[in-house]
Amino acid sequence: MPQGDSPLLITGGTGSFGKTILRELLHSSEREIRVLSRDEEKQDALRNELRDPRVRFFIGDIRDRTSVDRAVKGVGAIFHAAALKQVPSCEFFPLEAVRTNVLGSENVIRSAIENQVESLVCLSTDKAVHPINAMGISKAMMEKLAHAAAREVGTDAATTISCVRYGNVMYSRGSVIPLFIAQIKAGRPITVTEPEMTRFLMPLRDSVELVRFAFANARQGDLFIRKAPAATIADLIAALKDLFGVPDHPVQVIGWRHAEKLAETLASAQELSTAEDLGDYWRIQLDSRDLNYSAYFSEGDDLSPQLEDFHSHNAERLDVEGVKQLLLTLAEIRSELDSWAR
Repeated sequence: MPQGDSPLLITGGTGSFGKTILRELLHSSEREIRVLSRDEEKQDALRNELRDPRVRFFIGDIRDRTSVDRAVKGVGAIFHAAALKQVPSCEFFPLEAVRTNVLGSENVIRSAIENQVESLVCLSTDKAVHPINAMGISKAMMEKLAHAAAREVGTDAATTISCVRYGNVMYSRGSVIPLFIAQIKAGRPITVTEPEMTRFLMPLRDSVELVRFAFANARQGDLFIRKAPAATIADLIAALKDLFGVPDHPVQVIGWRHAEKLAETLASAQELSTAEDLGDYWRIQLDSRDLNYSAYFSEGDDLSPQLEDFHSHNAERLDVEGVKQLLLTLAEIRSELDSWAR
């Protein structure tokens, strides 16, 4: 985390990630924390829940540069979490994904540079690697914007720009785990698109640690990935049925949604060829070469190619028992189980 007492800004601060990092910061810092989001109802609910004078709420949309500048002025660090994240909605309204995830992110990046914010961390997704859907494509473009800006300002700039990329955050808003639990509790069939799909499983606390790691260790243009285990959707459902004591609960296979993948990829083979292994994390370093076309015809990088992407089919695979143990580390799951028992 950048030093000093300058305010911190969280874009999309009323979302699952934003609220979690906000609470973490309130525990560990006395600094002013700003929340920029467009949903006044969620802001009002969070304001009444926290009742903390250190938190300042800014109504605005990252699509509007004036809104961004108003919130960014004077801050020392930015967590850029605002985004359209739902694959189906972005698929049906791709221009909206562009306006928020691409153009809105450019507003945040440019405002950070012009206001000399010390550190900007942009949150990306595994869907940005080999993207096949509008959400992933728009997030891949956000990464490209961050990298282009990092090359432009250089290593001596006042602002360090970095990205983090992670997979599905467990029990986040709109994810399948709260949906499956709601269906179990309501006595409705669990609806699954394809049971053999694999997905990375990351508790929200790990995504927060990833962002903290980026703030502490980022060099200009770095992209950080936290290594994560994966599971099939079938094993995730089996684990939930075991935990809730409903082994015979019906499951309905409804078929693939628009632009879904069988597996998700956190890092491509090409990226891993030059990545720095930091234990729990990978650092993918910025390609800082300039736009010198002649070099591309006469020379290249002498790399030992990585033969395989890092994806949810070849990651550490959790079995049903492993998924159960991971689920039980989540306070939300324990709360759901307590209410179910009552």
